[in-house]
Amino acid sequence: MIAPLIPDPRSLIPDPRSLIPVTAIILCGGRSSRMGQDKASLRFGDETMLERIVRIVRAVADHVIVVARRDQPVPSDVTLAYDAVEDLGPLAGIAAGLAISKSDLNVVVACDMPLIRPQVLERLASLIDDYDACVGVADGHPSPLCGIYRSRIAPDAQALLDSGERRMMRLLEVVRTKRVDAAVFRDIDPNLETFISVDTPKKYADARSLIPDP
Repeated sequence: MIAPLIPDPRSLIPDPRSLIPVTAIILCGGRSSRMGQDKASLRFGDETMLERIVRIVRAVADHVIVVARRDQPVPSDVTLAYDAVEDLGPLAGIAAGLAISKSDLNVVVACDMPLIRPQVLERLASLIDDYDACVGVADGHPSPLCGIYRSRIAPDAQALLDSGERRMMRLLEVVRTKRVDAAVFRDIDPNLETFISVDTPKKYADARSLIPDP
């Protein structure tokens, strides 16, 4: 069941000091078919897109899990996980990451979102209340690959996969999901760049123009 969209939940934001530790789960096991090359290895300045995201999420997470393909290079200072079966999409990646997470709350981010703001992730975590998941809604569309998920829904994700389901949005429908209007983040991310997926060559060029090489 999906909770009603909250138009402006600023008044619901608790004191950030009450936040509990979270694990970050970065999904990078896809085939990058729209980009034409491995997105995780694309350069942003002196680091790859994956390295950049690992660095950013460390600002809000004590532990980082990367769900990757078996032939994919990843940073050495992360916990590595693999999809049980490759090429089943991000739902499989979330299932794999949640299954080995040791924390209740998990920040889930796709590897093609290099413009994420750690403050947005912190605020999403602070807004989850007793829900199973909390995602932002930008331009009317939920962003399931930049959200907060509780480890307890790992069996739900796996059950969907076992039934043949591949859609990430279906997971948001079967667990208690809180949707938050992305307008609540404009004070810390005015252009909502956190929710931009860099999955084509043009989007990559646009994103690099916002993050010039040093």
